[in-house]
Amino acid sequence: MAQKFAKRSEDYSKWYNELVYRADLAEHSDVRGCMVIKPYGYAIWEKMRDILDAKFKETGHSNAYFPLFIPKSYLSKEASHVDGFAKECAVVTHYRLKNAEDGSGVVVDPEAKLEEELIVRPTSETIIWNSYKNWIQSYRDLPILINQWANVVRWEMRTRLFLRTAEFLWQEGHTAHATRQEAIAEAEQMLEVYADFAENYMAMPVVKGLKSPSERFAGADETYCIEAMMQDGKALQAGTSHFLGQNFAKAFDVKFTDKEGKQDFVWATSWGVSTRLMGALIMTHSDDEGLVLPPALAPIQVAIVPIYKSQEDLDAISLKVAELNGKLRVKGISVKFDDDDQKRPGWKFAEYEAKGVPVRVAIGPRDLAEGKAEVARRDTKEKSSVSWDGIEDYIENLLEEIQTSLFERAAKFREENIRKVDSYDEFKKVIEQEGGFILAHWDGTEETEEKVKADTQATIRCIPLEMPKEEGKCMVTGKPSAGRVIFAKAY
Repeated sequence: MAQKFAKRSEDYSKWYNELVYRADLAEHSDVRGCMVIKPYGYAIWEKMRDILDAKFKETGHSNAYFPLFIPKSYLSKEASHVDGFAKECAVVTHYRLKNAEDGSGVVVDPEAKLEEELIVRPTSETIIWNSYKNWIQSYRDLPILINQWANVVRWEMRTRLFLRTAEFLWQEGHTAHATRQEAIAEAEQMLEVYADFAENYMAMPVVKGLKSPSERFAGADETYCIEAMMQDGKALQAGTSHFLGQNFAKAFDVKFTDKEGKQDFVWATSWGVSTRLMGALIMTHSDDEGLVLPPALAPIQVAIVPIYKSQEDLDAISLKVAELNGKLRVKGISVKFDDDDQKRPGWKFAEYEAKGVPVRVAIGPRDLAEGKAEVARRDTKEKSSVSWDGIEDYIENLLEEIQTSLFERAAKFREENIRKVDSYDEFKKVIEQEGGFILAHWDGTEETEEKVKADTQATIRCIPLEMPKEEGKCMVTGKPSAGRVIFAKAY
């Protein structure tokens, strides 16, 4: 009897967790709050990483690496920064273990206490700006454009694979500039890089915006973000880019001499995306049968399954497939020919469906004799009988079509779930019964923002950058509002 899995419409959270396991992406670790990213899941992350890394380098950035451990005193230098991360920090207090005297195992050696406690990196602004102090003296040393691929630790109380774990993988850009304008331009540029990646590679439409003051990154003057809508109508913050002003330069006394010989503090940015993008990818496109991947990020873009009864049949099919395989690889298309004789074709079809492989090709002796093959697309599950002559071009075009179709489908879903609301009563009804993104007026105060959150669990996801200005009245207080913002429940 086939195993039954949760459906999106019935239990979205359970559906997500089961899908991560079914697609062999990751699993929970015995270390509380941490995960094991399995080879197939890591292959997707590698594609994300490699594409983003190339984009960072195209925009003039270089990769570097900074320590995992941060002296506690560094974190204390920027007041709002320590306030923002204090509750999530893992702290190293000792550097040695010893055998317990009663033979029960190992214990911390009390004589090996660190002179200064170390924080396990929750983010790297402080350790990096301590280095920048030694690197920057003159305007000739600027700008510094550095990115780091690393792991970070934030001690989450409630965890979910990819979306929220105590340890996760990410990249964090940290740049230093001579002027405010240069730093703002950098933060805006990286927001565009993230939006381009989300839409053109992940096939995930996003809204570019600014965070409200209470939602800004700890230590930032401004936080830019991209917000995406998942299939349950909740928002997911997919990437952030921060204009840090001179806050960290002042905290670490990083000054430079300008062209006129005057000294000033350096202007800064930081920006990052993480393995949370894996969760976004899953929840944007997948269905009840498993993962659905956009071809641009699929480790296997085409799976070819032979259907045969004899070794002679398999040999003939293998020769034909080798020819196709070569043509597809020339086009830069990744292919897997699954001739494993321990698994039946039906099992293979189900596996590749669960793993979200965009295109599946099935070929048997009759297909071979007729000069054709069955081609199935994962997104719509449509099957076509395709002539072997020119099949490589058909597959190439089909992959492009799937990539476009997935974006259009997600964009249509988002548009159908964006609603304008003017009264607070209507807002509470809509957020509870329908969800999605709600465009509403807000008076700009943290008090109103907190009230909405306490009443409904919805937060201001962003102040959209590309929405026309529309003056009005706050839905809660009736006070003047400069424009609508996006409220939503979020991950």
